Amino acid sequence: MSEADPTSKAALSALTLADVEAAAKRIGDAIVRTPTLHSKTLSKITGAEIWLKFENLQFTAAYKERGALNALLLMDEDQRNRGVIAASAGNHSQGLSYHGTRLGVPVTIVMPKTTPVVKVMQTESVGGKVLLEGETYDEAYAYARGLEKKLGLTFVHPFDDPNVAAGQGTVALEMLADAPELDTLVVPIGGGGLISGMATVARATNPAIEVLGVQAALYPSMYDKIKHASLPCGGDTLAEGIAVKQPGEFTAQIIEALVDDILLVSEPELEKAVSLLLQIEKTVVEGAGAAGLAAVMAHRDRFKGKKVGLVLCGGNIDTRLLANVLLRDLARDGRLARLRITLQDRPGALYKVMHEFDAHNVNILEIYHQRIFTDLPAKGLVTDIECEARDRQQLEMLVAALRGKGYAVSQVELN
Repeated sequence: MSEADPTSKAALSALTLADVEAAAKRIGDAIVRTPTLHSKTLSKITGAEIWLKFENLQFTAAYKERGALNALLLMDEDQRNRGVIAASAGNHSQGLSYHGTRLGVPVTIVMPKTTPVVKVMQTESVGGKVLLEGETYDEAYAYARGLEKKLGLTFVHPFDDPNVAAGQGTVALEMLADAPELDTLVVPIGGGGLISGMATVARATNPAIEVLGVQAALYPSMYDKIKHASLPCGGDTLAEGIAVKQPGEFTAQIIEALVDDILLVSEPELEKAVSLLLQIEKTVVEGAGAAGLAAVMAHRDRFKGKKVGLVLCGGNIDTRLLANVLLRDLARDGRLARLRITLQDRPGALYKVMHEFDAHNVNILEIYHQRIFTDLPAKGLVTDIECEARDRQQLEMLVAALRGKGYAVSQVELN
C-alpha cells in the first residue's frame, strides 16, 4: 500500500464505501447472501484462523453476478432496451447473461473461438447470445468494442469499471459483518475488480486490516504492474478465472493505493488447495477460488496466528479436470503411485512381484508391460504398475522390499 498520487485519488473518489453500500441495497436479495464460516480443520492445518466466504454458492457459482447486476441496475431504460455486450469466456459472461435475461435486457457475449464448448453452453443456458470471434481474448475484446459502437450497445467490463467493482465490494461488506474479528483479507486478483471493491470496504471500516492479493505465478500481470516487475505472463493455469494478461487501469490505481501486497502461487499449490477444500469443506471450487488458501499454505509463517478471511470466488471447474487434480494430489501424498520395475521376461516373473504387493497390502490398479521400446536386452521388460497405498510410508516399505529382492524400482514422479 502506497501514498495515493493524484491519479489514484481520482480513482479512489470514484469508488467509495458509500458506492458499495448503495450497490448492496440495489442488488438486494437478487444475489445470494453467501455464508462466511470458520474452518476448524483448515485453521489447524495452516496455523492461522481461517474464515471462508462461499461465493461458489451463487446461482452461477461465482461472485461476478454482484458487479454485473449492479452495473445493469445503474443503466437507464434506453441502455437496457438496446442491450449490453461483454467479452468474456468465464464467470462474468454467465453472471451478466443471467441477470440481464432476468431483467429483460438483451445480452451479447463475445468469446474467443478457442473457448471450451461447456462454457458456451453454460452462458447460453442462462440467456446470453454468444458470438465466437478471434483466437484470443484480446481479439474477442476488440470485436466486442466494435459491435458496441456499431449497434449502440453498452459495454460491461468484467473488472475495470467502478460500478462493477462496487458490486464486487459487497462481498467484503458481508464478510466483515459476519466475522468482524478478521484482521487479514486474502483475495484472488485477475483484472482486480474484486479486490478493489473489497479493499475499499476494508480500509473504510477498519484501516488496520491487512489486504493481500493473490495471483497465479503463471499470470502475474497485476503483480508486474504494481511492483514494476517483468515476470513472464502466460501458460496453462488451473486458475483460469484469474489468468489475465492485461489488468485493469482503474483497478490498478485502487490496488496500488489500498492493497498491502500481492503474493504469487504455483500450480501444485493451487491443485493442493482445490483438493483440500473438497476433502475438508466438501465444497467444489475452481482454481481461482482456491488461490487464497494456496497463498496461506505457501506462506504459513506470514499468516501464523492471524484471523484470515478467504474468498472462494467461484466453483466452475470442469469435472474431468477436477478428477485429475484430486488424483494428482493423491499421488503427491504417496497414496497413488506408478512404480517402474525391470523384470526378466520369463514365466512367473510378474507373479513374484505381485506377491510383494500382496504382502504389503498395496492395491494394484493397472499394469503396463513394455518389451519393445526399451533399452533393455531382448529378454528384459519394463513393467509399470499403478497402485494405491494407505500412505507414503506403506509405499516406501513396498519399494524397499522389492529392491531387497533384487528388483530395479523407480517411481514415476509428478511435476
